Amino acid sequence: MADRVYPAAKPPTDAVPTATNPPFPATKAQLYSNTRPAYRPQPHHRRRSRSRCCSCCLWIIFIILLQLVIAAIFGAVFYVLYRPHRPTFSVTALKLQTLNITTNNQLTSSFNLNITARNPNKKLVFFYNPIAVSIYSNDVDVADGVIPAFVHGKKNTTLLKAKISSSGKDLDSSEVSTLKAEMKSKNGLPLRMRLDTRVRVKVFGLKTPKMGIRVKCDGIRVNSLPTAKAPATASTSNAKCKVNLRVKIWKWTV
Repeated sequence: MADRVYPAAKPPTDAVPTATNPPFPATKAQLYSNTRPAYRPQPHHRRRSRSRCCSCCLWIIFIILLQLVIAAIFGAVFYVLYRPHRPTFSVTALKLQTLNITTNNQLTSSFNLNITARNPNKKLVFFYNPIAVSIYSNDVDVADGVIPAFVHGKKNTTLLKAKISSSGKDLDSSEVSTLKAEMKSKNGLPLRMRLDTRVRVKVFGLKTPKMGIRVKCDGIRVNSLPTAKAPATASTSNAKCKVNLRVKIWKWTV
Protein backbone atom coordinates (compact mmCIF):
# COMPACT_ATOMS: atom_id res chain seq x y z
CA MET A 1 0.00 0.00 0.00
CA ALA A 2 1.39 3.33 -1.12
CA ASP A 3 2.06 6.09 1.39
CA ARG A 4 0.05 9.32 1.01
CA VAL A 5 1.66 12.68 1.29
CA TYR A 6 -0.47 15.28 3.09
CA PRO A 7 0.14 19.02 2.50
CA ALA A 8 1.46 21.10 5.35
CA ALA A 9 -1.18 22.80 7.39
CA LYS A 10 -1.72 26.48 6.68
CA PRO A 11 -0.69 28.75 9.51
CA PRO A 12 -3.60 30.33 11.35
CA THR A 13 -4.51 33.78 10.12
CA ASP A 14 -4.69 35.21 13.62
CA ALA A 15 -1.17 34.27 14.53
CA VAL A 16 1.12 37.05 15.74
CA PRO A 17 3.75 37.88 13.13
CA THR A 18 7.27 37.61 14.32
CA ALA A 19 9.38 40.75 14.35
CA THR A 20 11.88 40.95 11.62
CA ASN A 21 15.20 42.72 11.99
CA PRO A 22 15.34 46.03 10.12
CA PRO A 23 17.56 46.22 7.12
CA PHE A 24 21.07 47.51 7.65
CA PRO A 25 21.77 50.37 7.76
CA ALA A 26 18.66 51.41 9.72
CA THR A 27 16.85 54.63 8.94
CA LYS A 28 16.15 57.47 11.47
CA ALA A 29 12.48 56.54 11.53
CA GLN A 30 13.41 53.04 12.55
CA LEU A 31 15.94 54.14 15.16
CA TYR A 32 13.64 56.82 16.66
CA SER A 33 10.20 55.32 16.35
CA ASN A 34 7.05 57.15 17.34
CA THR A 35 6.46 54.65 20.07
CA ARG A 36 9.32 56.15 22.12
CA PRO A 37 7.95 58.25 25.00
CA ALA A 38 8.37 62.04 24.51
CA TYR A 39 10.56 64.01 26.91
CA ARG A 40 8.65 66.08 29.42
CA PRO A 41 10.42 68.83 31.38
CA GLN A 42 10.33 68.40 35.08
CA PRO A 43 8.30 71.10 36.88
CA HIS A 44 10.76 71.46 39.74
CA HIS A 45 13.19 73.44 37.51
CA ARG A 46 10.58 76.16 36.99
CA ARG A 47 9.89 76.28 40.69
CA ARG A 48 13.58 76.80 41.40
CA SER A 49 13.86 79.65 38.85
CA ARG A 50 10.77 81.34 40.26
CA SER A 51 12.08 81.09 43.80
CA ARG A 52 15.40 82.60 42.70
CA CYS A 53 13.61 85.54 41.01
CA CYS A 54 11.51 86.14 44.12
CA SER A 55 14.58 86.10 46.36
CA CYS A 56 16.39 88.56 44.05
CA CYS A 57 13.40 90.92 44.09
CA LEU A 58 13.22 90.74 47.87
CA TRP A 59 16.94 91.53 48.17
CA ILE A 60 16.61 94.52 45.80
CA ILE A 61 13.63 95.87 47.77
CA PHE A 62 15.54 95.38 51.02
CA ILE A 63 18.59 97.27 49.68
CA ILE A 64 16.42 100.16 48.45
CA LEU A 65 14.62 100.42 51.78
CA LEU A 66 17.95 100.30 53.61
CA GLN A 67 19.29 103.16 51.50
CA LEU A 68 16.16 105.20 52.17
CA VAL A 69 16.49 104.64 55.89
CA ILE A 70 20.17 105.65 55.82
CA ALA A 71 19.33 108.78 53.79
CA ALA A 72 16.56 109.68 56.24
CA ILE A 73 18.91 109.27 59.20
CA PHE A 74 21.58 111.34 57.48
CA GLY A 75 19.03 114.05 56.63
CA ALA A 76 17.77 114.16 60.22
CA VAL A 77 21.33 114.47 61.59
CA PHE A 78 22.15 117.15 59.01
CA TYR A 79 19.03 119.15 59.92
CA VAL A 80 19.75 118.96 63.64
CA LEU A 81 23.37 120.07 63.21
CA TYR A 82 23.00 122.79 60.56
CA ARG A 83 19.34 123.87 60.62
CA PRO A 84 19.26 124.64 56.86
CA HIS A 85 16.85 127.27 55.50
CA ARG A 86 16.00 128.22 51.95
CA PRO A 87 17.35 131.52 50.64
CA THR A 88 14.84 134.34 50.30
CA PHE A 89 14.32 136.82 47.47
CA SER A 90 12.44 140.11 47.37
CA VAL A 91 11.85 142.72 44.67
CA THR A 92 13.42 145.92 45.95
CA ALA A 93 12.75 148.18 42.96
CA LEU A 94 11.39 147.90 39.43
CA LYS A 95 11.33 150.74 36.91
CA LEU A 96 9.64 150.57 33.52
CA GLN A 97 11.70 152.47 30.96
CA THR A 98 9.90 151.54 27.73
CA LEU A 99 6.74 149.64 26.77
CA ASN A 100 5.58 150.04 23.17
CA ILE A 101 3.52 147.95 20.74
CA THR A 102 4.00 148.67 17.04
CA THR A 103 1.41 148.35 14.29
CA ASN A 104 2.98 145.01 13.33
CA ASN A 105 2.17 143.62 16.80
CA GLN A 106 5.80 143.77 17.91
CA LEU A 107 6.69 144.53 21.52
CA THR A 108 9.59 146.65 22.74
CA SER A 109 10.15 146.93 26.50
CA SER A 110 12.85 147.76 29.03
CA PHE A 111 12.93 147.31 32.82
CA ASN A 112 15.50 148.14 35.50
CA LEU A 113 15.29 145.50 38.22
CA ASN A 114 16.69 145.35 41.75
CA ILE A 115 16.34 142.09 43.72
CA THR A 116 17.58 141.46 47.26
CA ALA A 117 18.76 137.90 47.99
CA ARG A 118 19.27 136.80 51.60
CA ASN A 119 21.06 133.74 52.95
CA PRO A 120 19.81 133.11 56.51
CA ASN A 121 22.15 130.14 57.15
CA LYS A 122 25.21 130.37 59.37
CA LYS A 123 27.04 127.34 57.93
CA LEU A 124 25.84 127.12 54.31
CA VAL A 125 27.20 128.86 51.22
CA PHE A 126 25.21 128.98 47.97
CA PHE A 127 26.82 128.99 44.51
CA TYR A 128 24.34 130.27 41.92
CA ASN A 129 24.44 129.74 38.17
CA PRO A 130 23.29 132.63 35.94
CA ILE A 131 19.63 133.41 36.73
CA ALA A 132 17.12 133.60 33.86
CA VAL A 133 14.52 136.34 34.55
CA SER A 134 11.14 136.66 32.83
CA ILE A 135 8.54 139.40 33.46
CA TYR A 136 4.89 138.73 32.63
CA SER A 137 1.74 140.79 32.46
CA ASN A 138 -0.91 138.16 33.08
CA ASP A 139 0.19 135.45 30.63
CA VAL A 140 2.05 137.75 28.21
CA ASP A 141 5.85 137.57 28.37
CA VAL A 142 6.90 141.23 28.14
CA ALA A 143 10.64 141.06 28.97
CA ASP A 144 13.50 138.59 29.49
CA GLY A 145 17.03 138.87 30.84
CA VAL A 146 19.83 137.24 32.81
CA ILE A 147 21.38 138.00 36.20
CA PRO A 148 25.06 136.93 36.35
CA ALA A 149 26.21 134.04 38.54
CA PHE A 150 27.26 134.87 42.10
CA VAL A 151 28.32 133.34 45.42
CA HIS A 152 26.00 133.79 48.37
CA GLY A 153 28.03 133.73 51.59
CA LYS A 154 26.96 132.80 55.11
CA LYS A 155 24.41 135.18 56.69
CA ASN A 156 24.80 137.40 53.65
CA THR A 157 22.47 139.85 51.89
CA THR A 158 23.23 140.55 48.21
CA LEU A 159 21.64 143.19 45.96
CA LEU A 160 21.19 141.94 42.39
CA LYS A 161 20.74 144.46 39.58
CA ALA A 162 19.80 143.69 35.98
CA LYS A 163 18.26 145.22 32.89
CA ILE A 164 15.39 143.10 31.55
CA SER A 165 14.23 143.97 28.04
CA SER A 166 12.56 142.77 24.87
CA SER A 167 13.10 144.11 21.34
CA GLY A 168 10.82 143.39 18.38
CA LYS A 169 9.07 140.46 20.01
CA ASP A 170 6.11 139.18 17.97
CA LEU A 171 2.76 138.97 19.75
CA ASP A 172 -0.47 137.41 18.55
CA SER A 173 -3.70 139.41 18.38
CA SER A 174 -5.08 138.10 21.68
CA GLU A 175 -1.89 139.01 23.53
CA VAL A 176 -1.90 142.50 22.00
CA SER A 177 -5.52 143.14 22.99
CA THR A 178 -4.93 141.86 26.53
CA LEU A 179 -1.78 143.94 27.02
CA LYS A 180 -3.37 147.14 25.64
CA ALA A 181 -6.37 146.70 27.91
CA GLU A 182 -4.10 146.34 30.95
CA MET A 183 -2.06 149.38 29.94
CA LYS A 184 -5.24 151.49 29.81
CA SER A 185 -6.67 150.09 33.04
CA LYS A 186 -7.17 152.45 35.98
CA ASN A 187 -5.82 149.78 38.33
CA GLY A 188 -2.46 149.85 36.56
CA LEU A 189 -0.42 147.22 34.74
CA PRO A 190 -0.10 144.01 36.82
CA LEU A 191 3.28 142.28 36.62
CA ARG A 192 4.72 139.04 37.89
CA MET A 193 8.24 137.70 37.74
CA ARG A 194 9.89 134.30 37.40
CA LEU A 195 13.52 133.44 38.12
CA ASP A 196 15.07 130.09 37.15
CA THR A 197 18.56 128.93 38.10
CA ARG A 198 20.60 126.08 39.53
CA VAL A 199 22.44 126.26 42.83
CA ARG A 200 25.09 124.24 44.63
CA VAL A 201 25.40 124.24 48.42
CA LYS A 202 28.72 124.12 50.25
CA VAL A 203 28.70 122.71 53.77
CA PHE A 204 31.64 121.58 55.90
CA GLY A 205 34.01 121.85 52.93
CA LEU A 206 31.79 119.66 50.69
CA LYS A 207 29.63 120.74 47.75
CA THR A 208 26.32 119.14 46.93
CA PRO A 209 25.17 118.41 43.36
CA LYS A 210 23.40 121.26 41.60
CA MET A 211 19.71 121.67 42.33
CA GLY A 212 17.12 123.60 40.34
CA ILE A 213 15.45 126.62 41.95
CA ARG A 214 12.47 128.60 40.70
CA VAL A 215 11.43 131.90 42.30
CA LYS A 216 7.98 133.34 41.61
CA CYS A 217 7.16 136.94 42.55
CA ASP A 218 3.58 138.29 42.41
CA GLY A 219 1.86 141.48 43.48
CA ILE A 220 3.85 143.98 41.36
CA ARG A 221 1.90 146.79 39.68
CA VAL A 222 2.80 149.76 37.45
CA ASN A 223 0.30 152.56 38.06
CA SER A 224 1.40 154.82 35.19
CA LEU A 225 3.16 154.37 31.87
CA PRO A 226 6.63 155.82 31.23
CA THR A 227 7.15 159.04 29.35
CA ALA A 228 10.04 160.39 27.31
CA LYS A 229 11.28 162.35 30.33
CA ALA A 230 10.87 159.88 33.19
CA PRO A 231 10.42 156.13 33.67
CA ALA A 232 7.47 154.63 35.51
CA THR A 233 8.16 153.24 38.96
CA ALA A 234 6.38 150.03 39.86
CA SER A 235 4.80 149.47 43.26
CA THR A 236 6.53 146.55 45.01
CA SER A 237 5.14 146.95 48.53
CA ASN A 238 2.76 144.02 48.03
CA ALA A 239 5.24 141.87 46.12
CA LYS A 240 5.82 138.41 47.55
CA CYS A 241 8.38 135.89 46.29
CA LYS A 242 8.19 132.13 46.77
CA VAL A 243 11.20 129.83 46.37
CA ASN A 244 10.65 126.27 45.12
CA LEU A 245 13.18 123.48 44.63
CA ARG A 246 12.97 121.68 41.30
CA VAL A 247 14.19 118.08 41.41
CA LYS A 248 14.37 116.11 38.15
CA ILE A 249 13.41 112.45 38.33
CA TRP A 250 13.96 110.70 35.02
CA LYS A 251 11.90 112.81 32.58
CA TRP A 252 9.75 114.57 35.15
CA THR A 253 10.57 117.69 37.09
CA VAL A 254 9.11 117.95 40.59
